[in-house]
Amino acid sequence: MTSHYVDIQLRPDPDFPAGQLMGALFSKLHRRLVALDASAIGVSFPAHRLQPRDVGNRLRIHATPTDLDSLMDTAWLGGMREYAEISEVAPAPTDASHRTVSRRQFKTNAERLRRRRMRRHNESEATVLERIPDSVEQRVSLPFVQIRSTSTGQRFSLFIEHGPVQPNPEPGQFNTYGLSRGATIPWF
Repeated sequence: MTSHYVDIQLRPDPDFPAGQLMGALFSKLHRRLVALDASAIGVSFPAHRLQPRDVGNRLRIHATPTDLDSLMDTAWLGGMREYAEISEVAPAPTDASHRTVSRRQFKTNAERLRRRRMRRHNESEATVLERIPDSVEQRVSLPFVQIRSTSTGQRFSLFIEHGPVQPNPEPGQFNTYGLSRGATIPWF
C-alpha cells in the first residue's frame, strides 16, 4: 500500500529546461527501480497540466515508509540533488483521494510503423502502405517525459495518464517506471 510519499521539486535552472531535468530525474528513478526489481513503488506528477501538456516540475514517489527509506538511502539521485529540493518521507493525508497514474502508448507516426512492418515482415512498400494508412496516426494530448530506453538507447516520449479521481484505493502493482498496473496512489 502506498501510504507515504517523497516529493522531489525541481529548482528553476537557467541552463536546463524543466522538461529536460524531469526526463533526467525520471530516467534515474527508472534505472533504480529496475535494479531493485520494485513493484510496490509508484509515482505521480502533482503539477501536471494538459494545456499546455506538461508533467510539471514535481515528481512524487509513493510507497511504504520502508520502501521509500530503502530507495532514498541509495545514491540513485547522484548529480540531480543540486537541481532539486527533496522532502522527507511523510504520510499521505488520510482524507486523500486516489487515482491511477499509468503509461499510455499511441501510434503517432504512420511512416515509422510502415518501416517497422517492412523490416519485421519483409513486406513491400506498396503492401505496407496499403495496410497502414495515414489515418492510423493518433494525436496525443497527454503530458510526457522524454527518456532514453535502457535496452535500445533510443530516446522516446513516455506518455503519462492520470486516471479519474476516486474515493477508495485500489491495490495492485507498479511497473519499473513506477506507473500503475492497476494500483492507485493517494492524490492530494
